[in-house]
Amino acid sequence: MLVFTHSASLEHDTGPGHPERPERIRAILRALDDAKIAGLRRREAEEADLEAVRRAHPEPYPTRIRAAIPTSGLAYLDPDTVVSPGSWRAALTAAGGAIAAVEAVLKGEDERAFCCLRPPGHHAEPQRAMGFCLFDNVAIAALHARHVFGIKRIAIVDFDVHHGNGTQAIFWNDPDTLYVSTHQWPLYPGTGRETETGAHGTVVNVPLPPGTDGKAYRAAVEAKVLPRIDAFAPELLLISAGFDAHRRDPLANFELLEEDFAWITRELVRLAIRHAGGRVVSVLEGGYDLTALAASVVAHLHALAETN
Repeated sequence: MLVFTHSASLEHDTGPGHPERPERIRAILRALDDAKIAGLRRREAEEADLEAVRRAHPEPYPTRIRAAIPTSGLAYLDPDTVVSPGSWRAALTAAGGAIAAVEAVLKGEDERAFCCLRPPGHHAEPQRAMGFCLFDNVAIAALHARHVFGIKRIAIVDFDVHHGNGTQAIFWNDPDTLYVSTHQWPLYPGTGRETETGAHGTVVNVPLPPGTDGKAYRAAVEAKVLPRIDAFAPELLLISAGFDAHRRDPLANFELLEEDFAWITRELVRLAIRHAGGRVVSVLEGGYDLTALAASVVAHLHALAETN
């Protein structure tokens, strides 16, 4: 399995006390060093070409983001979304890593890949940065798979505790991309009701109440998520892998544990083996308790590495 990362992720400074901080990447990489996952290989991500970014974020959005990057200090795009001099390179590299992961999987270099990069992406709408996110990395990667490799049917599964409003918005009118999100409701950003199904019924939202534990979560996934993916039969499966549904996370109120992330990962891998030649690319989203984040990513990658 491939892990894409880059030091640029550490240069995106969000300021003291911000939950989406460089230490998230450091904690994950330390944990992966200790975990010794069989077959894991690290690769350095590269910056995304702006042409690829513009498929998800047409102009003038990329130009506006670049112009908002300060030459020193911090700048606020909204009360939660902070940029610093290193943020432009970090954002392009986060998107570029997702693209490179898709390319590696589609070229047969490996069946699975994980992108350990920041800033996260699933809240970034076509023309709006929000929720710590500048570019929607998983959406950019999906559109690259379609435009460059001709992959038609793509499923994106988002198990971040917050709804991925940006990914939903980007694919709202797309009949060939299935977007499935499990998330806490009510919670930021306030989207993700079950009635939000997209123009072609290819948006599947599974809002769950605060306090949802592993048993309730698994039941909901078995009833509402896995059958939809199975029926859709994707050629490529992408994961927006947020780990803030963990019971230790400070920004939400789910009660999941590492084994719950491993469980859903194994279920998704089984579906990918059935329909997509086993091809799965996972992209880091949220997760803000460093201990829980690191342990959950390790569990996720162990499950991703399984072959059946």
